[in-house]
Amino acid sequence: MYKNLAGRALVAWLTACFLLSAHSRAHSQPQPAPPLKIGFVYVTPLTEAGWVRQHDEGRKAVEAALGARVKTTYVENVAEGADAERVIRDLAQQGHRLIFTPSFGYMEPTLKVARDFPEVKFESITGYKTAPNVATANARYYEGRYLAGVAAGRMTKSNVAGYVAGFPIPEVLQGINAFTLGMRSVNPKATVRVVWLNEWFDPPKERDAAMTLFNQSVDVIAFHTGSTAVMAAAQERGKLAIAYHSDMRKIAPDAQVVAVTHQWGGYYTQRARAVLDGSWKSANLWGGVKEGMIRVGDFGTKVPQGVQQEVLARQQDIAAGRLQPFRAVAAEVRDNEGRTVIAKGSQLSDEQILRMNWLVEGLQGRIAR
Repeated sequence: MYKNLAGRALVAWLTACFLLSAHSRAHSQPQPAPPLKIGFVYVTPLTEAGWVRQHDEGRKAVEAALGARVKTTYVENVAEGADAERVIRDLAQQGHRLIFTPSFGYMEPTLKVARDFPEVKFESITGYKTAPNVATANARYYEGRYLAGVAAGRMTKSNVAGYVAGFPIPEVLQGINAFTLGMRSVNPKATVRVVWLNEWFDPPKERDAAMTLFNQSVDVIAFHTGSTAVMAAAQERGKLAIAYHSDMRKIAPDAQVVAVTHQWGGYYTQRARAVLDGSWKSANLWGGVKEGMIRVGDFGTKVPQGVQQEVLARQQDIAAGRLQPFRAVAAEVRDNEGRTVIAKGSQLSDEQILRMNWLVEGLQGRIAR
């Protein structure tokens, strides 16, 4: 009997030692860190193509690259101003430690919330004001616009292009001017007609503007707005169009000439990694073709191989620094009121490009002040 009791005691003692050891090991081993919560704020509804779609593709790229180390969420259709501030603040309060705010009108709300949450990192996309916990980033969209202009200049038969534009801010003016310069670099007779909407996202107004331009001899059209309405209008009217933000061949299979696409996945993943490894710092990046943030391609079926090859060769020239859209090589560049804006042999500095407030020669229209 005593032997039996001693045996049982020994088993109990060994079991207790084992459990204690296992418990100790479990607590001594480093526990996996909780995922980094990343928030995204979108200025329009998330649709199958467009500005917001490209940022959402960037969000998905972060998830694909970093897996369980991150957890992302987004809020769509958030108006600039008070609504944006409320949503950004909510995301910060919910424990998001990295928040991307990709719209120019989100800049001030982002800065305001950032002051109250110094431990949260913010990325103001298209903004220009930084803070210790607010970085800014933007893309040189105008590089893609220039290349699209080359394609449009080769494809037009009427020598008249149209441009449906949101607001006359420098970013939009850069694109319109670069498109016109690219078009006239291969077709000096070409002109461009612009319609201002004073809206970023209003599909019926975008469509109406496109139809108006098509009634004015326009046979190829570009746009800087948020929906696919201009592409759909071009498809309906049998005209040609330049896709922007995303490849839009699904919407306009016959109309699309080329797409100027925005590629945010690389930048977003790099910034999320920096938060995870503690190396994140406030910065100001303006990247373009060279950095892989802007790309032209996705040519339509009507674009001859020769035109495609020409555009892609020019894209390589921009990536290599051999071509700058705002450099006056052969002659001075004038605005559409006759003033010299780029002297022969010179090129605009980044500061001058960022302050752009004129329309280049060949553009029919005025800046709505």
